[in-house]
Amino acid sequence: MMKYIDHTIDGTLRLAERPVPVPGPHEVLIRVAYAGVNRPDVLQRQGRYNPPPDACPYLGLEVSGTIEKVGEAVTRWRPGDKVCALTHGGGYAEFCVNHESHCLPVPQGLSLEQAAALPETYATVWANLFVNGAVREGRSILVHGGSSGIGITAIQLARAFGARVFTTVGTPEKAAFCTQLGVEAAINYRTDDFGKVIAERTDGKGVDVILDMVGGGYVERNLAALALEGTLVQISFLEGSRMDIDLAPIMLKRLTVTGSTLRARSVENKAALLAGLEKQVWPLLAAGKCLPRVDRVLALEEAAEAHRLMEEGKLIGKVVMRI
Repeated sequence: MMKYIDHTIDGTLRLAERPVPVPGPHEVLIRVAYAGVNRPDVLQRQGRYNPPPDACPYLGLEVSGTIEKVGEAVTRWRPGDKVCALTHGGGYAEFCVNHESHCLPVPQGLSLEQAAALPETYATVWANLFVNGAVREGRSILVHGGSSGIGITAIQLARAFGARVFTTVGTPEKAAFCTQLGVEAAINYRTDDFGKVIAERTDGKGVDVILDMVGGGYVERNLAALALEGTLVQISFLEGSRMDIDLAPIMLKRLTVTGSTLRARSVENKAALLAGLEKQVWPLLAAGKCLPRVDRVLALEEAAEAHRLMEEGKLIGKVVMRI
């Protein structure tokens, strides 16, 4: 048996026990050291993000740890290997099973604590900003929520690949942190109009790419802040996905509106994303660049507190749980 975090229909998190899962032919069993906490976990607990039918119904989309057992068809990994993994659920536990192709080696020089903050966040940013070519050298990008795990990753990777970066934040402390990351402007959305600041900083042209997880009233403002042939990348809708907006700018400026989720992708699609990360981003991490920021480390039984911190919105970086 193993300990894991269960969630009830009313959204309560509790420490429980269930059998240790058994890996299939192409799966590995990971003894979890740390589990990353992500916004989709919070939304799933709230009943606003249902896992795919083939997914583990329990919370937890990324872990780091040591491989305990391997399936009979596994070729890359051996018991004792240190890995971080993009899981199909079930990461808030002492053990989890995962497809072998969704595991990556812990980057050289990083701890297991840091590695637990990588898979879900970095794969999300990589898939939405880089695989489709939206972000590349010389382009400009506005990252909303720059002090979040996603925001910090997007800022650092965009700068590493030669883009100009702007961001929005909610406090002076967060603005100072993002400025240290090298953004051209950290715009406090509580006191400033990001559209006006972007127009001033780009001579009225707007930015080439916007990464948004807010939705709601931000969508129309985002379209206005985009440059000719710009791209709006939508990865969440914290303020809702239904709105009454004028879509004319899409036609007039030849804009692209895109977005995606990560969990519902096929095994092969996720494997390709992670292979790209290992090739393009893991060397940066090993060189001490584009590192994740862990704001808080909590125990597994403190999962409810981890979610409360996520919902409170005062974190700079990520929460991970020590298993």
